[in-house]
Parts: sequence; structure tokens; C-alpha cells
Amino acid sequence: MTRIRDIEQHEAPEALRDLYDRVPSEVGPFLSQVKAFAHRPPILKHMMGMMLRLASEQCVPKRYLEIAMVTVSKLNECRYCVAHHTPRLVDSGLGPETAANILEPDCPGLDKFDRLVRDYAIMVTSDSKRVPDTLVTALCQRFDEAQLMELTFRTALCGFYNRFNEALRLDIEDGVIADMLACGGHLEDLPDA
Repeated sequence: MTRIRDIEQHEAPEALRDLYDRVPSEVGPFLSQVKAFAHRPPILKHMMGMMLRLASEQCVPKRYLEIAMVTVSKLNECRYCVAHHTPRLVDSGLGPETAANILEPDCPGLDKFDRLVRDYAIMVTSDSKRVPDTLVTALCQRFDEAQLMELTFRTALCGFYNRFNEALRLDIEDGVIADMLACGGHLEDLPDA
């Protein structure tokens, strides 16, 4: 159960009420975050406004973003984000067994470049001071500097969301677990509460 009260759409500042509709339709079913951020309108405006803008101006292919999001969320044991991003990873063309085993060195379904993205997400999350130059050089064989920067930003930002969601115990929205199960995920794939 969420540790803070949800701010419902009618309680939010009028100028920000559209985010309650736009975020779920344009970014994903992250309404619990919207309702939490609404306690501080500048955070709601800027965090969700940024996510909407990033979604509309895709720079890094979704497959790689979702590999990073599931990796970071599994490392940080964030139930909320694992539940939300598993179906998105499957929608990007990878199987539920990939999401379930993403931290395994020989994770099924990942090609060589996918593994580079996964390994980079692990390093950014667990030991950012020691990201090897060879890993960055290998990523730059396919990514330009803007893509590398955004992948790094989104990976680090996912760590923020993981901590925020878990510290406040945000509720997983209705239908998210069902979507995860429908794409082949399993409840045991979620970190313990």
C-alpha cells in the first residue's frame, strides 16, 4: 500500500491535469507515479513532461531502453518497474524468459549488442566509476553520442524511479500484473515485496 495519499486528477493544479491522461496513453501506465509526483507540482510538471518529450522524440530504440530498464529494475529489486517494463521488453521482440533471466551472463534471447547494453546498465547501476572504456567503445560502434548519453541518462534515471517507487511503496496500477502475465511473465519473476 502506498505510503502517501494519491493526489487525484481533480485535486491537481488545473494546468497539470492533462498529465493524468497523457502519461498513460503516451508513456505507459505509470499513473501511481503521476499521483505521487502531484504532491509537488513542479516535480510532476518536469518529470512527467520530460518523459512525454522523450517518448515523442525517440532517440534510442525501445528494445535497448527496455533491456536497460528491466536490468536496472531487477538489480534494484523494484517490483513496480519490473512489472511495468517486462511487457514492454516482450513487445520489443524479446521473450519473457529474457526478462526473467536478464541478469544471467548467458541470458536467452539477447544478441551480442543486447548484452553490451545490459552489461552497461549493470555497470552504470552498480559501479559507475568503473565502466570500462572498452564497453563504451563497443556501444559507440552502433550508438552516436546523443544515444549513449540518453541510454546513460535513462539507465541512471531508472535507478531513481526504482528507489522512489520502493521507498513510497507505490501501488502497481490495475491491469499491469495481468499484462505482465499475459505476455508470458510469471509472478515469481517479480522481486519479493
